[in-house]
Amino acid sequence: MNKRVFLIVLDSCGIGEEPDAAEYGDEGSNTLAACATSPYFHMPNMQRLGLFNIDGVDCWPEESTPSGAYGRLQEVSKGKDTTIGHWEISGIYSPKPLPTYPNGFPEDVIREFEEKTGRRVLCNKPYSGTDVIRDYGKEHVETGALIVYTSADSVFQIAAHESVVPPEELYRYCRIAREMLQGEHGVGRVIARPFTGEFPNFTRTSNRHDFSMQPPAVTMLDQLSERGFDVIAVGKINDIFVGKGITEAIGTKNNADGIERTLSYLQKEFNGLCFVNLVDFDMLYGHRNDVDGYAKALAYFDERLPEILAGLRDEDLLMITADHGCDPSTPSTDHSREYIPWVITGKQVKAGANLGTKPTFANIGATILEYFGVEPRITGKSSLNEILH
Repeated sequence: MNKRVFLIVLDSCGIGEEPDAAEYGDEGSNTLAACATSPYFHMPNMQRLGLFNIDGVDCWPEESTPSGAYGRLQEVSKGKDTTIGHWEISGIYSPKPLPTYPNGFPEDVIREFEEKTGRRVLCNKPYSGTDVIRDYGKEHVETGALIVYTSADSVFQIAAHESVVPPEELYRYCRIAREMLQGEHGVGRVIARPFTGEFPNFTRTSNRHDFSMQPPAVTMLDQLSERGFDVIAVGKINDIFVGKGITEAIGTKNNADGIERTLSYLQKEFNGLCFVNLVDFDMLYGHRNDVDGYAKALAYFDERLPEILAGLRDEDLLMITADHGCDPSTPSTDHSREYIPWVITGKQVKAGANLGTKPTFANIGATILEYFGVEPRITGKSSLNEILH
C-alpha cells in the first residue's frame, strides 16, 4: 500500500520567541499569541489535535485529550526567513545568515543590473511592497524604470506594472538578477512583484514569482526522489527549492487555492510527500501588522481542516508546521525568530504524544525519511518512534 505524508507549512505561524530572539531584534515576539488576542481567532480543530498543549504555548486553553502528537522546534540555522526555514525543515543547516541590505544594494550591483536589463532602477531601499508601488508606481509607469527594493529579509525584489513590463519580461529580468547575485551578494530570493491599476490605486497581482538560491546540500526532497518516491510541491515550495528534488509542482493563488490543491491530492494515488506552503499568513497579514486578518486566516484554515482530515487514509500522516514567525502585533513588519509548531495526526499516531522541544527544524525531514524507510543523510534526528504506535 502507498504511504503518503502531507506536510503543510502555515507560513510564519511562529509560537514564541527563541532563546536568541534578542540577537535578531525579536525579543517578546509570539505570532500565535498575538493572533489569539483577536476576536476573530478560532481554532477548535487545531486545539483538538494539540496545538495549545505544546510546551510554551499558553495563549489558549489546552485540550484535555488531544488526538494528535505535538511539539515545538527551534531553529539552529542563522536566519529567520522563508528560504532558510524551509531548507532547515528539509535538512540543511545554514551556519551563516543570507546577506541583507538595510541601506539598499551597492551601487555597482545596481549599475550592473541596469546595464544588463537596459532599464533604470528606482527606489533601491528597504520598503513595504504595497507602499513602494504607491510611492514609485507613477514614475515607473511614466518612465519604464524598474522598482527595485528589499526588506529585512535576504531579498532582491523587482516591481513592475504588467502593462509596462509583462510578467514574462519581468521574470527574465529576475533571472538576470539571480545570475548576478551569487557569492557575496547571494540573496535568498529574487522576487518578481507585478502590479496593475491606475495611480494612486495600484494593486499587486497573483503573478508573483520567486527565484531562489539553489539549496547548497542534499535535502529530504532529494533523498525521497532519488529513491523513487513522489515529491509534490504545492504553492511556493517549488520556487524555494528551485525544483531540486521535486517530481511534480503546482502553484497557488492564495490560501484557499492551496487548501483546494491539497484536497485534490488527498484524492490522488501517489507514494511519497505532498509539501504545501500557505503563504497568505505571512504575505498578507504578518508583514502588514494585520492581527485580525491573520487571525481570520488561521480560523479559515482551521475551518477547512476537517476536510483535510477526512481525506487521510490509514497509511497517511499529516504534519502541520511553520517556517519562522512574523508577529503582526510588534512595531516591526519583518519576520521574527520564533519556535515553530509541529502537529502530527493520522491513524498510526500516538494520541497526546508530547514531543517536547526539538533542537532543529530538520527533525521533520529526518522523521519523514524514516517513515519512508530512507536512511537520513541530512541534519536532524527522526522522532518517528515517539510519534507512531
